[in-house]
Amino acid sequence: MHSQEPSARSKKEPSADTEKQPSQQYSDAEHQLLLSIAKKSILTGLQQMHPLVLTLADYSQHLQEKRATFVTLKINDELRGCIGSLSPQRALVDDIAHNAYAAAFSDPRFAALNKQEYEPLEYHISILSDTSPMQFDSEQALLAQLRPGIDGLVLQDQNRQGTFLPSVWEQLPEPEAFFQHLRHKAGLPANYWSDTLQVSRYTVESF
Repeated sequence: MHSQEPSARSKKEPSADTEKQPSQQYSDAEHQLLLSIAKKSILTGLQQMHPLVLTLADYSQHLQEKRATFVTLKINDELRGCIGSLSPQRALVDDIAHNAYAAAFSDPRFAALNKQEYEPLEYHISILSDTSPMQFDSEQALLAQLRPGIDGLVLQDQNRQGTFLPSVWEQLPEPEAFFQHLRHKAGLPANYWSDTLQVSRYTVESF
């Protein structure tokens, strides 16, 4: 389980030559269904102190496939919680139910959500692709490969790990700043570099 947090406020419009975003794998109706699961799971947490329990047979095979997801919660456009998984371990609907509950009640950066905060909650779901290891021999070579607005990154070294969803590019639009803040999030110095550093990337379908 991983927490997620943008670290800055400046915004930048995407350039006209930005690479094409990944194609949508889920319909708008499926998006709405998945958002409703997140909402119901948090309501269940407030009422019964556990995530929504789902019967997988009630959902299509497409929604039963194992997928990794993040659920981000905001109030008045301010982060209120974000928890997710980087590798597919549960059915998509089940992963969203558990991550929504965890974002509301188990994100270590926030107190558990209370009843007064439920109504103004804003929900954002990211469904992750598989991660793909990146090949590079220097920081500049790595930065040159990054696709702002598209790539989510996972950084690993010295038993440390951190990830940024692609949405963080909205606050950190420059690759150098994006990577510096990711190192800091992983508990490493902002200018850290090592030959053992591992970086993988992924894309998301977000709604």
